[in-house]
This record gives sequence, structure tokens and C-alpha cells, in this order.
Amino acid sequence: MPDLPTPQNAAEAALLSECWDAVLSYADLCTSGSASATQLATEAFTHGIDELRAATAASKSTGTGRRALRLPRIPLLLASVRTVAAAWETSGLGHRLDPDLRLWLHSDKAARYVGPPLHRPLALRGLRDMQEPDAVLLWLAEVESLPMSAVARRLGLDPAAASSELAQVRALFRDRCHRNHLDTPMDAHCRSYARLLDAVTRSPSAETPEDLSRHMARCVECAEAAACLRLHGGGLPAALSSGVIGWGGLAYLERRRRAAEAGMIGGRTDAAVDTGLNEGKPVRPRIGRTGILVTAVLVSALALTVSLMPFGGSKGDDANAAQGESTDGQSVADPGPTFPSGSKTKSGSGSGTGTAGSPAVADSTSRPAGNSDQEAQGESSSPAGKQGGAKGSTKSAAPDCRVKYEIVSEWPDGFQATVTVTSTKALATWSLGWTFKDGQRVGQMWDGTFTQDDSHVTATAADYNKTVAANGTFTFGFLGSWTGSNSAARNFTLNKASCQAAG
Repeated sequence: MPDLPTPQNAAEAALLSECWDAVLSYADLCTSGSASATQLATEAFTHGIDELRAATAASKSTGTGRRALRLPRIPLLLASVRTVAAAWETSGLGHRLDPDLRLWLHSDKAARYVGPPLHRPLALRGLRDMQEPDAVLLWLAEVESLPMSAVARRLGLDPAAASSELAQVRALFRDRCHRNHLDTPMDAHCRSYARLLDAVTRSPSAETPEDLSRHMARCVECAEAAACLRLHGGGLPAALSSGVIGWGGLAYLERRRRAAEAGMIGGRTDAAVDTGLNEGKPVRPRIGRTGILVTAVLVSALALTVSLMPFGGSKGDDANAAQGESTDGQSVADPGPTFPSGSKTKSGSGSGTGTAGSPAVADSTSRPAGNSDQEAQGESSSPAGKQGGAKGSTKSAAPDCRVKYEIVSEWPDGFQATVTVTSTKALATWSLGWTFKDGQRVGQMWDGTFTQDDSHVTATAADYNKTVAANGTFTFGFLGSWTGSNSAARNFTLNKASCQAAG
């Protein structure tokens, strides 16, 4: 496996630091394992840096002082990942690539990226036709999802004026895409809609005529043009990532958005610190593997000490407290819910049964007069209900999972959504189901696969995210279409068990 190229100067060293994580993130989407992802990213990074160096040397040798129009650095390196992946498929290393990517590489969609320039995706042509500073600003803000303060610092812009410059760059991108759309060889039918398409996408309040909607549903090129020309509605990031990257563009966009939300500016925390992108945040010390092991040993020793510590009293309630229950019903070692075999704990209170059929640790006599917590928690008000604590606990068992359904962006006929699930139990694999109220349709999903039967959708795990630890989370995203209304999904189930929707 080749080594990463050695930086020739400080500017190139900063480039390597800023771009490596983006390349590795996309390479991970394109391959079937981490080792293959690292090798693909390394080869693509070397290929892309060599291309950048050659282009720089060529522009200097011409003596004109003008740079030949090309993609910004990050999308250029991502395109190198696609190029090297195609070379792997040709040379017999295709088994190391994602199966869906292999199918895409043999399709007409992949051929568009290496075919005649006028037939390439419109977003790719529009971004390439922009000057590099403008194109970089657009890409970092829209696709890499960096906050404007970080973008301004990286590009040396005035933070107060960065947002207005981004608005101007968006308009410039639209202008470049419009010109390229008119230059594209089109049949007479598409040509007749060109002016109407331009007019409809300029105004947020303009309604799309029914005949144009039917045409875009059948014509990929015109639908692409509409996505690039419509600056309102939040669809520009998806149009850029899909058009410039190609396969996996939407999944890459979601990964970068999540990384930015987690504070991983540019993907790599150390790179962000080195370049000053974490200004205003304290630099957190790194904890090595040895430190983690030492911490684990200390925590285990503390837990053992607590479990052996004697508690006062000799009555039954005190004996239960010595086994991990406090006198107020809260667990000492673990305040969260536990799930022993054959029973479930109640939500909100520690007075439920520990095992099926065992009496409750704290009964109603330990509660203040007038406390109605028992009724609120599902306990029976009858004497039988108080004695049979296990039966009352089952009715109000804590949910095994919580779902957060979030619509990331929405435009007149489509939307992008993210689903985050937290499971209290460890999962060997997962399948999440839900129902759409307004007839929405899922079109494309990443970090999972889907089936849809009328209004019911089932999303299942991908090969790399099947396993979920107890109290762990998993996330996937999708693109969908809607008409009339786009209310949130409902009736969630995890592995066919009811799942609570987060507020």
C-alpha cells in the first residue's frame, strides 16, 4: 500500500490535514472493510495530490497567471476515490468494494462522469466553472456542513460578511448551472421547458405547473437542473453532493453533517485544533489506551467496594438495600432500569419487583399520605394489586427504545429525514418499522435498506451497523417524496416491539 504523499510546503501540509478525513470518510462508504477503506483513501489521496501538483505546475509554466478551472480540493480528491475505485474494479480488486458501488460503476450513471463534458451532471459542471475561492466557500458551507465562523477562518474571510458572500456565491452557482443547462444538448421537448424551469425555480412562491412536474418525473436531466437552480427549500446540499460525487453522495453528505454537529469540524479533531478551527473551545487532552485501562480498573474496584459495604439495619428492607437498593427505592450501583430475565422494571420508580413474583422493596406504607404515584405508575389500587407487584409492573414497563425522527430539509415535492434510535437492550441486528400518515414515499436510504408497503416502511440494518450495544444508538437517513402534507412518521416498532417517539 503506498504511503501518503510528503507535503512540499506548509500550505500543502494544511491541505493534507484538512482533506484527509473527508477522503477517508467517502472511501469507507465505497469499501467493504476498514482495511480496504484505508488503502483506497491512501491511493486516491496520492492520485489527487499528484493531479493538483501537475495542474499547479502547468499554470505556472504558461505564464498567464490564471488557474485552469477545476474542482475545489476536497471534491477533486473525492472524485479521485471514485476513479481509483473504478480502477480496482477493472484490475480484479472489485471484491473489496461495496456491492452497490460495483453495480453503479457498470451503469450509465457512472459513464456520465467520464463521458462528453456537455453530458456530465449539471452540478459538477457548474462548480467546475466557478473560481476556486467561490467554489471552496460553497462546498465547505453546503456539503461539509462547517459553521460559517469556521469557513470564514479557513478562507480568511470577514466573519461578519461571510454569510452575505455565501448568498452571492449561491446565486453565482445558479447562474453557472443555468448557462450549462442551456448549453446541454436537449431534445425539443426538454428545450421547450427550459425557460419555464428557470422561471419556476427562481421564486420560492412560484408553483410548478402540472405538465412540468410530469416532465421532470420522467426526465433525469431536467430534474437535476431543477435541483441545482432552486436555491430555496434546502435542496442545494443534496444537489451538490449527488451531482459532484455521484454514488454515495447523499450518504457522504449525511456523514459530514453528523460530524459537524458532533463538533468534529472538518472531521479530524486534531486537525481542527492545529489550524485554529476550535477557537473558543478548550483543547481537551487525549486519553491513551493505557489511561483508559487504568480508569476501567479504578471504576471496577470502586464498584466492588460499594457492593461489599455494609448497610445499617437487619430488617428485610435493609437486606434488600445491601443488595443494591437504597431505602428510598433508588438503585445505588445503577440508577437506570435493569432487565432481569423473566421480568421488566417499572418506569420512573425503583419500587417494582426485581424478579418475577418477588415482593416490592418499598410498599405504600413508606410513601407520604396522599401520594398517588402508584396509580400513575400502573399499580392496582386493590389489595391484590399491591401484593402482586410483578403484575402491576408489567403494565407500565419502560419502553425498550426511543426514536427521534427529524426532517432535515424539505422542498416542494421532497424531503430529507434522519432517524436516530436508542435501544436499552443490546441488539444483534435491528429492523425499524413506522407508518406515514400522509402517503409519503421513501426513495433512497443510507446506513440501511428499506421496503415500503403502502404507508408502512421497514428499515433494516446494513452489514456494518447491525450490532448495537445496550443503551447504544444507531442512525440512518433517507430521501422521500410528499404531496399535500408531510407530517412526522408514527407507530414506530423496533424488531416488531413498540418503540416510543421522542418529543
